[in-house]
Amino acid sequence: MKTIQTQVAIIGAGPSGLLLGQLLARKGISNIILERKTGDYVLGRIRAGILEQGFADLVREAGVAERMDAEGHVHEGVELVVNGERTRIDLKELTGGDVVVCYGQVEITQDLMEARQAASLETYYEADKVQPHDVKSDKPYVTFEHQGEEYRLDCDFVAGCDGFHGVSRQTIPEEVRTEFERVYPFGWLGMLADTPPCHDELIYAKSEYGFALASQRSATRSRYYLQVPLTDKIEDWSDEAFWDELKKRLPAEIAENVVTGPSIEKSIAPLRSFVCEPMQYGNLFLVGDAAHIVPPTGAKGLNLAASDVATLYKILTRVYETGDRRYIEQYSDIALRRVWNGERFSWWMTNMMHDFGEEVSNGGIDAQMFGRFMKSEFNYYLNSENGRKVIAEQYVGLPYEDLNEY
Repeated sequence: MKTIQTQVAIIGAGPSGLLLGQLLARKGISNIILERKTGDYVLGRIRAGILEQGFADLVREAGVAERMDAEGHVHEGVELVVNGERTRIDLKELTGGDVVVCYGQVEITQDLMEARQAASLETYYEADKVQPHDVKSDKPYVTFEHQGEEYRLDCDFVAGCDGFHGVSRQTIPEEVRTEFERVYPFGWLGMLADTPPCHDELIYAKSEYGFALASQRSATRSRYYLQVPLTDKIEDWSDEAFWDELKKRLPAEIAENVVTGPSIEKSIAPLRSFVCEPMQYGNLFLVGDAAHIVPPTGAKGLNLAASDVATLYKILTRVYETGDRRYIEQYSDIALRRVWNGERFSWWMTNMMHDFGEEVSNGGIDAQMFGRFMKSEFNYYLNSENGRKVIAEQYVGLPYEDLNEY
């Protein structure tokens, strides 16, 4: 077995693992990333594209913001549509200047990959049988296989950025971790197309036909979503059927602007809320989807991963600068405060914007009563400035916590 060493072992080369590695490297903290898939596979995963103000600032701190700042679309507002009635949430005005940036996860990942390669930082793609060991000790290590050779990676800390199905969370004993989960009775059918967006800002629409989201990746590439039953399959939805259904769910004046075309990609994603506590076990830290999943309605998944990265990066930097390991004990508490806030907002947005039918499952409330509650929510939050301000502050993301307070 070949032994190699680093200060921080990062499991997973998605955007959170790559961003953490880039930030640490700029502080002189060595790190090695282990990824079980190929780089091309990682880049092929089409995901979210809305970056909170804090995430965008973190990308700039990592020194990989050139393309994001040049090509990303700054959104100063977002529209919520309920049965054809449109309400614009002015993010910039209601938050005192904060905005979101529309810039795809694929593009962020590619930028980070290229920066890592340019800096000659080590990444093992197609790493097999990755397993952390002795994470409760001062000398944790990770074993893995690569190109037929066995490796032992000695390190000070392990960052588990390997997603919901990764090995990192499973390393924490079952009796130590508590998992919370809510599975929703519908999914999102998403379609990507090389067509210009139907609107210059995102539109979340609720109608008698169900939920729809009009999003974008660029001035020439659109991303749309439809609420569908979990029993639906991709083959049930032709491109023509998708476009027809989308237009039914959008306001008439917006539907007229929809430019149709062949799909690049279609997929159906189930929706769930999931949190694992704690997010730390000894010198192992869970980051992003390894610890939490949110329904995409609030655009919080990738952004919560970024806030985890920001917290862990600041804590590890402080540990290496001061030698005081007490800082590492703060990670889970700090991260979980922001995670639960994002989970609550995503759950709330999902409840408001979707048709649950008879499958409400919210504390025994029947469907009609639940519908009345959500109508009351709309009336307050969309028709009062205070209500719109709450939505705006949550959507752009709460500020990252300052470690100087601890």
